[in-house]
Amino acid sequence: MKGILRSLRSPAGGLCLLLSLGASGARAADLSTPLQPNIIVIYADDLGYGDLGCYGAKAVATPNVDSLAAGGIRFTSAYATASTCTPSRYSLLTGQYAFRNREAVILPGNAPLIISPATPTIASLLKSRGYATGLVGKWHLGLGSPTTPLDWNGLIAPGPHELGFDYSFHMAATGDRVPAVFIENGRVVNLDPADPLEVSYKGPIGNEPTGLSHPELLKFPADEQHAKTIVGGISRIGYMAGGTAAHWDDATMPDTFLAHALQFIKSHRGEPFFLYYATHEVHVPRWPHPRFRGATKLGVRGDAIVQMDWSVGQIVAALRDLGLTEKTLIVFSSDNGPVLNDGYTDQAAELNGSHRPAGPWRGGKYSAWEGGTRMPFIVSWPGTVKPGLSAALVSQVDLLASLAALTGATVPSGQATDSQNRLAVLLGRTGTGRDHVIEQGVHIEAVRQGDWKYLPPGRVRSRDLDGKVRQDVIPAGGALFFLPEDPAEEHNLAARFPEKAAALHALLQSETGDHPGKPQAGQAGGSAAG
Repeated sequence: MKGILRSLRSPAGGLCLLLSLGASGARAADLSTPLQPNIIVIYADDLGYGDLGCYGAKAVATPNVDSLAAGGIRFTSAYATASTCTPSRYSLLTGQYAFRNREAVILPGNAPLIISPATPTIASLLKSRGYATGLVGKWHLGLGSPTTPLDWNGLIAPGPHELGFDYSFHMAATGDRVPAVFIENGRVVNLDPADPLEVSYKGPIGNEPTGLSHPELLKFPADEQHAKTIVGGISRIGYMAGGTAAHWDDATMPDTFLAHALQFIKSHRGEPFFLYYATHEVHVPRWPHPRFRGATKLGVRGDAIVQMDWSVGQIVAALRDLGLTEKTLIVFSSDNGPVLNDGYTDQAAELNGSHRPAGPWRGGKYSAWEGGTRMPFIVSWPGTVKPGLSAALVSQVDLLASLAALTGATVPSGQATDSQNRLAVLLGRTGTGRDHVIEQGVHIEAVRQGDWKYLPPGRVRSRDLDGKVRQDVIPAGGALFFLPEDPAEEHNLAARFPEKAAALHALLQSETGDHPGKPQAGQAGGSAAG
């Protein structure tokens, strides 16, 4: 209590400013003049706040990301907008909170594109400024039109190209969903016309074995949802037939994505480029390349983190070899909090030991607790950004407006309305971040303002380290936490500070309202793995 009161009397409200940019050590860019650095957004999948050495991990070594952090700014109060993948990716690219779009939920692999081609994205805005734009890795934002059945054997559109990406090499959704194929510039890679690809999420098609019918073929067991069509000894969500020559190999997937990312960088080294490099690590199914197996004592999840870290090192090395290090701004983050058991029995939970994937924060993927959306977030631009640590409140939704401001792109009126220009924060010119940020869990949103966090009455869905789903009930009056002294969100202070709780409740309602798909207070929500 004394600590809380001391913080409330502090002019900064308890926010500790850990970063200042001096005149030495970094070149001061004039933020009023448009610049055109190369821009790379490295977006990990299901990687938690505590999964990196630079954020306190001891059981897994991440020297390449740690080096990126040491040479840039490491943020301690940075957020994805949601605790699941599709909503976060939607927000990052569009500058809009995902709860404003009823379609921005975890999507099946055959879902139509949920971003209108008329909507500006980071890619389209940078393209308007002369950037070459590329996507490599995970997509999971839908493909095709909602009014026309998708033909996987022809040109797949609309998709990344219609949203501003000149080049794309990606999966449709996630590794645990069909179709288990790569798509390059709108066409399935290595597809044999004599063996057409079919995809269904309604029922079985073809004669392909499934995890339910042939569990003996599996590399590891799967729950019922993930036990449909088997590809490469791993069963998936959904059904797929044909397209055999196009099937990916899970073990070499990271190498395949990395190779295309490196080729994009090399091909555009003579012009400004934007690369959205969305790795699949450490999302299920986890089947690292043999050269990374056994790299940690955490099993395949830890090994996948090491594999992801290695790929970051390869990107940085390529920039160095091409003389692009000081010409390139890199943003590294993750789409949502961590999860161990998420559909497959791969021993991630059993081998986790004392490792804390979410760091000091409560919860993880799917939840509105801090562990669901508070992310590792690193900004590196050698020679321009002075290395340091920042406690400024920032959100991935602000990348669009910030990068537009950096490059001189114009955001059309009425678009990207949730994105704030926080370029000065990202480049270390100031320690003053957002006033507040919305954290979207499954069917419930929370708000953080300063050192305070508030959740309204309802239920918070989360998943324990052993895989069990929890539904924590938030009582009438809501839940109010003072995060500096209660990172585990265990001590509800709403009854002690009712005015603060009421003010944050009103702030949350003003941002979210009764948006489409939001259940009534107290209604439980569920979600498929994403």
